[in-house]
Parts: sequence; structure tokens; C-alpha cells
Amino acid sequence: MSSLQGKVAVVTGASKGIGAAIARQLASAGAAVAVNYDSSREGADKVVKEIAAAGGRAFAVQASVARETDVKRLFDETEARFGRVDVLVNNAGVYAFAPLESVTEADYRRQFDTNVLGTLLASREAARRIKGAGSIINLSSVVSENPLPGSSVYSATKGAVDAITQALAKELGPRGIRVNSIAPGPVRTEGFAQTGLESSEAGQHMVAGTPLGRLGEPGDIARVALFLASAESAWLTGERITASGGLN
Repeated sequence: MSSLQGKVAVVTGASKGIGAAIARQLASAGAAVAVNYDSSREGADKVVKEIAAAGGRAFAVQASVARETDVKRLFDETEARFGRVDVLVNNAGVYAFAPLESVTEADYRRQFDTNVLGTLLASREAARRIKGAGSIINLSSVVSENPLPGSSVYSATKGAVDAITQALAKELGPRGIRVNSIAPGPVRTEGFAQTGLESSEAGQHMVAGTPLGRLGEPGDIARVALFLASAESAWLTGERITASGGLN
């Protein structure tokens, strides 16, 4: 039997990249999946079709995790479709690298509203609905502990995600809800390609500094998420798993 048979998962920001890979991975393990997106309906529909073609169950639902009413509707629609919620993956995130003199209030709020407030709002809604054992998985980043120049705002959001993970693990543990985070290193996604880092000197330096000698792939992170969502990780909570190919 598949490890998530009968379970229902909500994956935020799942229309592409790491989120899409996680949605497909959880569905392949038997979970019914709510594929959340903010702006890319086309991408979310593609993920849903891929899951259905493989024999899984999924549906796409638009919601901005930075808006309280949207988050409530996301979970309402998931329960209406699948009857329950067991797993939440807080993957939705935005980032922008800029030197200190270019940091703006608007960009600060955009990153913190999605990456931090969104994690809190979705986790709160999931905790209200999970009955019995459940799993919340937050997406952090290696930059939460080893920031890059120009990443002050983004790194701060991921440091906050690490703190939220530990706090909620202690708060929700007595209810049987585990809370863990994954901290990826550089992963080959659409967003990463747009930064131009992969072909840059800095990108080549990152690969050279990775013991496994390559960038990560979305599937590398998705397999860690499946582990954390399943009973295989039943004794883990409050943990931050670095998935970076050994890059520090």
C-alpha cells in the first residue's frame, strides 16, 4: 500500500518548480492533493493533469497565502473536495536579491507577507482542521544560516521560517501534528533560471563547492518532503533537514 493512501495534502505554490514536484510525489504515494497557485492557473492545471494521468487525485485552487480570506478558502475547498486535511507543505515563496541600498519597504513586505505570514496563516488553518496525526512541512533555505550578499531580506524570511518550525513543533506536538522544515540549496527551477545564476561565475562556484557536484533537482526535494509527510518520519518534529548536496 502506498505510504500516503487515504491522506489529503495541501501544497502551496505548487504550479511549478519544487512545489509541483512535491505535489506529484505526494500524489504518487497515494495522497489526494490540493495544488495551490497564486497567478499561474496554466501551471497548476498542468500539474493536476499529470497527477491524474498517473492515476492520482488532485485539483487546482487559486489563493494568495498572504491573504487570510484566501487561505481559509483554500482549506474550505480542499475539505469540500476531499473531506479532510492531513498534510500541509508550505512551499509558496518569493525572493529578490538586492544590495542594502536597494532594499525597499514594498519588497520587504512582499517577501515577508508571502514567506512568513503565509506560512503562519496556512499552518494555523491546517492545525484547525487536522484530526489526529498530521504533518506540516515548511520550505526554508540554506541561506537562513549562511546568507549570500544581497539576500538580507530573503534570508531573514527563511530564518523566521526556521523559528516558526521549532515553535510550532512544540505547540502542536501534543496534538500529534509534526512540524519540520526542508532547507534546499540551489535547485534547478524556473525561478532559479531567471536569476541567471546557473551560468554565472557565482553559480559555477556553488556547483564546485557542492560535494555531489551538481545543482539540485526539484525531485531531490520532493523525496525529502514525502519522507516528512509519511509515517516513516513519525519520530521527527522541529527538525530542519538540509537538502543541498553537501553545500554549506
